Amino acid sequence: MGERLPDPELFRQGGFRVASRLFIEGDIRGDERQVARLRQFAQREDPAADVLVPLLRRCQPEFEQALRQGIDSVESPPEELEAFFRNVEATPYWVDRDRLDRGARAITRAGLLGLFPLGDVSLMGGYLASRATKSLVGTGEIEYKAARRLVETATWWIHVTTPGALVPGGRGYESALRVRIVHAHVRAAMNRRKDWDYAAWDRPVNQVQTAGTLLLFSLVYVFGTQLLGLRYSARERADILHLWRYVGWLMGVDEELLPAGEDDAWRLLWLLATTEFIPDDDSKRLAAALMKAHAGIGDGRGALGKVLAHVSVAGHGAISRLLLGKTNADFLELPNDPIAQAAVVAAAGVNFAAETVRRVVPGATALQELIGAAGRRRYLRQVTKVFGLDPTYGRHMKAA
Repeated sequence: MGERLPDPELFRQGGFRVASRLFIEGDIRGDERQVARLRQFAQREDPAADVLVPLLRRCQPEFEQALRQGIDSVESPPEELEAFFRNVEATPYWVDRDRLDRGARAITRAGLLGLFPLGDVSLMGGYLASRATKSLVGTGEIEYKAARRLVETATWWIHVTTPGALVPGGRGYESALRVRIVHAHVRAAMNRRKDWDYAAWDRPVNQVQTAGTLLLFSLVYVFGTQLLGLRYSARERADILHLWRYVGWLMGVDEELLPAGEDDAWRLLWLLATTEFIPDDDSKRLAAALMKAHAGIGDGRGALGKVLAHVSVAGHGAISRLLLGKTNADFLELPNDPIAQAAVVAAAGVNFAAETVRRVVPGATALQELIGAAGRRRYLRQVTKVFGLDPTYGRHMKAA
């Protein structure tokens, strides 16, 4: 092994600097050879899904049937469609259904509190990866419809993390495969662009970027909720990562990029922070659009709405700033409100105290899972009604 590289900006300050001292055992820094190996995956896409893009124009009904009932239910399917579903239906040997269920329950326990690190750390942190933002900016979906996209992301995330939803034909299983196909349509659209800069931006929606997204939704999510006061056992953290390993497999991520455990996940995140988390002006534009979406809570509510908008922006900005660090937050031009940051820290302390009690009171964990699940279901009902969400993501495929 070669000489270890210095820590990237993300691990030098803020929440991730805390993580390196409190949550990470050993030295996770990589060397130049590991960086070079990771970068090879930036030139890889998802051939099994990409080949379906032109096919689905005439075989959408067969795709829908296979998605819900399995490929064996489709009479004389096209060769490419059959190959795709034969692969995803052949569950890897390492998948443990009990662990998937335990991981989903641990995530569900956070309820709507889990949406804060999802948006303020996972999504906002993802904007630091400037090469990955090019596809987002290219479709226009994130910048110009930020609120809707934020809600769609949260809805998808709830679907794939609901207990029992990752069985073939289940809502989470279906959602994971649908987004995989959306990614294929986006890749096709970006590859048609004459101005796509492959040397600077890599292949669109490549393997590195998809693996990075999974880490933001799994490891970074867990870490974010921990800094907000939630507590997990070592087994729960491992089970959450196991769940996302399977989601990543369904979404076509190369198995070499699917962390088998927490140590693997931290090492991969470190490499991604070193090679991918390099923000630019598009990162600022997307961050501004996300903050504007948070301010939208006050629309049409008069003076009260202005107060709500200010509190929302300050609170979300405070979480992002505390976890992503001053340098990254300043670059993204996030609000710097010391009072809001103090309030977040105080709330985290209250959450930690409540979580400490939960862990020792018989039945409290099961009750919290029920409460969290109810909150998530209520959220899905509300946003589906307000935004008219399409569970097939057909709009995104047409836009691409």
